[in-house]
Amino acid sequence: MRLDLSLPPSDDPCMHPILSDIRLVTFDLDGTLVDSVPDLALAVDATLSELGLPAAGEARVRDWVGNGSLVLMERALQYATQASEAPEASSRDRISVDSTLLERAHAAFLEHYGRDPGAHTRLYPGAREALDALHDRGIPLALVTNKPHAFIAPLLEGLGLAEHFALCLGGDSLPEKKPDPAPLLHVAAHFRVPPAACLMVGDSRHDIAAGRAAGFRTLAVPYGYNHGEPVSASGPDAVVDSLSQLV
Repeated sequence: MRLDLSLPPSDDPCMHPILSDIRLVTFDLDGTLVDSVPDLALAVDATLSELGLPAAGEARVRDWVGNGSLVLMERALQYATQASEAPEASSRDRISVDSTLLERAHAAFLEHYGRDPGAHTRLYPGAREALDALHDRGIPLALVTNKPHAFIAPLLEGLGLAEHFALCLGGDSLPEKKPDPAPLLHVAAHFRVPPAACLMVGDSRHDIAAGRAAGFRTLAVPYGYNHGEPVSASGPDAVVDSLSQLV
């Protein structure tokens, strides 16, 4: 049953009704809390240059983010290989990427990105206010991202948010990642909170699909990375223009 968002919350009139009876809030990272594309694009283009391939550019990378670093580099190689061989063919069906080349490119990307993953990454307006308010109210916060786990701590520490999250899962923390519901179910079990009392906050169809499959309530923001599609089409329980509207 969908939540009736026309009703005020029963527990705190200062909070968004989506938070009514919620005991755990899980956030996506890239595209939801932070705009990390500038740093990701620099690492992608440095990798492509290393391989003698044309740069992708920030605008293209923005449409490729959301399924983890391996898929990101696979998409970059598909584009760059087509563009280098026949620029006019870059809009055709995607070609397959040699697994050895992909492995080499992925390793190079991780090295480039790992040097300073937060150099140009910034919080979206309203994100800090929401996290501070939820943290101050004693609501447990978790982070579930498809980004490799090794990059989470440097980013959160650089943004002064390391203490806000009681649990952080990356795309390589478990055998499955979003849109599979397993990471969210893992979080709910860790905190011993039933899924129906959990909220998933994200920017993409993968976040909403994972949340719904896990039995979480779902909240979307429209400004992130959703491959050019409106996230509202994924059927979240609510959409907010800014996370500051949560509190």
